[in-house]
Amino acid sequence: MGYHWSDAVFPRKNLIELDRPQNLSRLSQSHWMKEAEPLEPSTRPLNGKKFADVAIIGGGYVGLWTALTIKAEHPEARVVVLERDICGGGASGRNGGFAMSWWPKISTLMGIADKDEAIRLAVASEQAISELGQFCQDNGIDAHFVQGGWLWTATSEFQRDAWRDTLHACAKIGKRPFQNLSDEDVSRRTGSRVHLAGVYEQSNATVQPAFLARGLRKVALQRGVEIYENTAVVSLSTNAPSILMTAHGEVQAQAVVLANNAWAAAIPELGQLITPVNSTIIATEPVPERLREIGWTGGESITDSQLMVGYYRTTRDGRIVYGKGTGVIQYQSVIGECFSQSPEATALTLADFRRSFPMLRDVKIDDQWAGPIDRTYDSLPVFGTLRDAGHISYGVGWSGNGVAPSRIGGKILSALALGLRNEWSGCALVNRSSRKFPPEPFRFVGGSLVRNAVLRKEQTEALGKMPHWWDVKFAGLAPAGLEDKS
Repeated sequence: MGYHWSDAVFPRKNLIELDRPQNLSRLSQSHWMKEAEPLEPSTRPLNGKKFADVAIIGGGYVGLWTALTIKAEHPEARVVVLERDICGGGASGRNGGFAMSWWPKISTLMGIADKDEAIRLAVASEQAISELGQFCQDNGIDAHFVQGGWLWTATSEFQRDAWRDTLHACAKIGKRPFQNLSDEDVSRRTGSRVHLAGVYEQSNATVQPAFLARGLRKVALQRGVEIYENTAVVSLSTNAPSILMTAHGEVQAQAVVLANNAWAAAIPELGQLITPVNSTIIATEPVPERLREIGWTGGESITDSQLMVGYYRTTRDGRIVYGKGTGVIQYQSVIGECFSQSPEATALTLADFRRSFPMLRDVKIDDQWAGPIDRTYDSLPVFGTLRDAGHISYGVGWSGNGVAPSRIGGKILSALALGLRNEWSGCALVNRSSRKFPPEPFRFVGGSLVRNAVLRKEQTEALGKMPHWWDVKFAGLAPAGLEDKS
């Protein structure tokens, strides 16, 4: 009888278990996915044995950009993507649709790289936005790409000039990606006097996230990438080649890419680097005439300067999509029910929306959903290869800003998977020293303590009152936010 590689027995130390029974098999659908899914039927689950040059776990932006970049470098390579839901069912199809750069994180970039490398990465992230728009145009993907820019605002006096140090850091290196606006301009362009001040970054865009994810999937299939949806990877052997086990099949791969976002926290080595936190979004009914009345007509995306950031944008049919990073966490980083539906988080998000646009208090909320964000301590992603398994690479920790930077992630992970030595495999984000989160139960207990302090601090500041000193102290222990704030 011949040897079958599926008959191999691996010691547990050589086996990574990926599919936790506690994790939801599927999150509730976002508004975006409800619009997109009927247009692109899912592929069949994996059934049987497959061989691959590169197997990618995760069919979101990062996984699909990686697959497409590998195919561009080596069209003959056999690339297999395994997705536990459908492509876009995770963070890629449920985010706010902000295509942002890394200029708001320039100070953090300068802390992990020299000046030239920090500038290169920031410029590349800005270019990734226009590359995204060009990719959609070239491939007939109507992802509702609108390059209306981004307004970074203050919605309380405590947030005013939150961007000061970032603008100063940009000026020191001779870059000026942000435009100062008068307070009146900010109020006018956002449609609300709750926005007291702000700056503008012109390069940023918005997309319909699920249309983008399904469009990437369509192009990947056209270019020969094998995609198996509704196919959770149960375990992964760290031997080379690796064997990836699923419910009804298995893949033997020379190289493996972990692009599974918050679900990567199930891997102990990566679980130290990221922690899944809740972000919740609501979508109003279409109100294009009301948007014209208040003056928010330029397609700008907007964020405030809270650590539990409020982020919002308009849609093609005239809705407001309003999200909030609520910071809800779960014990042992389980992707549980709170990442699908969380009444507490929804209430916080709705309250921020009503406060930001009091003149729209009568507007109906059509939909709401939630999802996990894979946060790192500094809110920049981390890339590398697993210890003692150099053929298994990872890119995690997108921290709520993955729509455009995932294009860069695809370049980095493609280079790592193919064993290339270039500006991406050797960039400052690869194998960098990143602060680790504490083990349980300290992670959950401490994280909850800090979250509650942040929440009290920011709710007090929104009322124009000075927060208690202990809330300020504990809030200072929180991981960095979407932007480097002053």
